[in-house]
Amino acid sequence: MKVQSISPQDMLRLADQCVKCGLCLPVCPTYEQTRHEADSPRGRIALIQGWLTGNLALTAPLIAHLDGCLGCRACEAACPSLVAYGQLADAAKAHRIAALPAWRRWLQYGWLAALSQRHITDLIGQIASVYRTSGVASLSERSGLARLSALRPYHRMATALSFTARRLAPHSAPNAALELFIGCMDASAQGAVIVAALRVCERLGLPINTSTKSACCGALLRHNGYPAAAAAHLANCAERHAAQQLIGLTSACVAELRTSPALQHTTEICAFLDQVSWPKTLKIKPLPQRVLVHEPCSHRNLLGGNAAVYQLLARIPELEIIPLPGNDRCCGAAGTYLLQQPEMATALLNDKLIAIAAFAPTYLITTNAGCALHIAAGLREMGLAVEVCHPVELLAQQLDHDQ
Repeated sequence: MKVQSISPQDMLRLADQCVKCGLCLPVCPTYEQTRHEADSPRGRIALIQGWLTGNLALTAPLIAHLDGCLGCRACEAACPSLVAYGQLADAAKAHRIAALPAWRRWLQYGWLAALSQRHITDLIGQIASVYRTSGVASLSERSGLARLSALRPYHRMATALSFTARRLAPHSAPNAALELFIGCMDASAQGAVIVAALRVCERLGLPINTSTKSACCGALLRHNGYPAAAAAHLANCAERHAAQQLIGLTSACVAELRTSPALQHTTEICAFLDQVSWPKTLKIKPLPQRVLVHEPCSHRNLLGGNAAVYQLLARIPELEIIPLPGNDRCCGAAGTYLLQQPEMATALLNDKLIAIAAFAPTYLITTNAGCALHIAAGLREMGLAVEVCHPVELLAQQLDHDQ
């Protein structure tokens, strides 16, 4: 199995672009938590340079500092030298994975590959549903098992996982030029968002298709050190969807899809809905409630900002819209990070939960499925009655059903 992406020499050239100015430190969430230089982008680049040049051994502490990176890419926006830190971090991870014994490479690859298959994520969703509804989740909480460090992140995800549209049927519209991208986790993690997106598009007179042919964008594999497998997934998506105008629901998936030249036309659902014409006769019911808007790192740092989200929400009369304080900081979900680095993920989440509690909103809005699950799990643990939803869910809810 080929896992390596670029050569050590190319990685060093990328790393050498860093002038060690330190402007990345104030925007790095992990550095803010630990105040340890090795947990900053500048520090991690120095560690990669030391390792690749043979001046530092690849020890467990060094690996821990490198793996502590969230991949939020906030450092890239702050970097005056335009260091491609995300590319460097992914390449360094792939180089390390390639050096592992074959059994370890395949073991790590196995569970990532499983998460990339929709029938597997459907099964996970079914198991999570049984776990929640059978009383096992409550028993785990009462017994203290759910608080064990090894089990807590999985318990939190299982109790937060929505399985609204597990068996979502393909939706076809005659002569539709639009295709709704259904990724590997979408049906199990945000089935209600799919239904809402279809409803909003229908009310706007926009024929749109969904199908079972959508697949994984490859992001989880790429960020975990398997670039060749990730590229295969991305190529598969390009082959299947290059002919359509592709609309994505999850900001991280849209960002990954756009790395393919054939899929650069992929549009995030809020940006798409903000660009199209809305019929003047379309009525949206008032909603006199407060919403906090969470801005996922992938949306803010990779898709050019969240303006369309706020503009869409502003269409709902009487809605009080407030950006979540600390939106420049990652919530800690970061793909599989919340499972692999639960302590840091929880620390970052706690900052978000404190901010949410201070505003007491009715809704927390986010455009990324992983962030939604992570935050919803934290809110449930704190006993905060805040509904986490996607902007299109709120829009669909407020559309006049009698029209």
